[in-house]
Amino acid sequence: MKNVGKIHAGFSRALGLQKNGWPKENISLIHQYAYYTIRQKLRDMLAIDKNSKFILTGHSLGGAIAALFPAILAVHGEDELLDKLEGVYTFGQPRIGDEQFGEYMKEVVRKHGIKYERFVYNNDIVPRVPFDDKILFSYKHYGSCNYFNSLYKGKVKEDAPNANYINLLWLIPTILTGAWEFIRSFIIQFWKGKEYKENWMMRSLRIVGIVLPGMSNHFPFDYVNSTRLGGLARPCTTPEDKIALIA
Repeated sequence: MKNVGKIHAGFSRALGLQKNGWPKENISLIHQYAYYTIRQKLRDMLAIDKNSKFILTGHSLGGAIAALFPAILAVHGEDELLDKLEGVYTFGQPRIGDEQFGEYMKEVVRKHGIKYERFVYNNDIVPRVPFDDKILFSYKHYGSCNYFNSLYKGKVKEDAPNANYINLLWLIPTILTGAWEFIRSFIIQFWKGKEYKENWMMRSLRIVGIVLPGMSNHFPFDYVNSTRLGGLARPCTTPEDKIALIA
């Protein structure tokens, strides 16, 4: 996209990219695209109450769409909507664009005072793809990372450690961490409280996390625990004058 940078085509199509790009209005009589549908819903709701604001949030692909949505609003000059966007909160979000796109988005969130919070739990593979590879295509996250380890201790970092995931030096530590998470699934209810008790389905997924390190870390369960126990900035609660759009 001109002056915006390169954006992952799959995530763009999931949001509403058409064969002719991003027209200002949806001209298709057949398809309803997420971007145009959500934008119109926001216009209608904010027209009723001009004091309302909204947040965008999502997990995994939903996080990618939430992070991309304000970029297309900016391309279309939707400054009024962007000024009403209070924050973007993503969980396990993959990378969606190159470095130029990242710089573009940093300016968008700065200009409109948008709070952007990206949450990554431990060895979750999804925030580490597509890869930041200088030879093929270098995908970049924009904004800092709220990173949580397997003890649910949080730190604000530029990016999660082992940023490209495929690293033999990290193989043994990730396997050991997967084993610890399986053990943790039995003791967390005594450690953190009964409300954190894990069922047998989740414990079975923990075994998958030992065989395929980091795979079980992508499930929402650990992201919920991270935001409750991690001690970092949490997504704001939604009072009556705010609209939360969950992708």
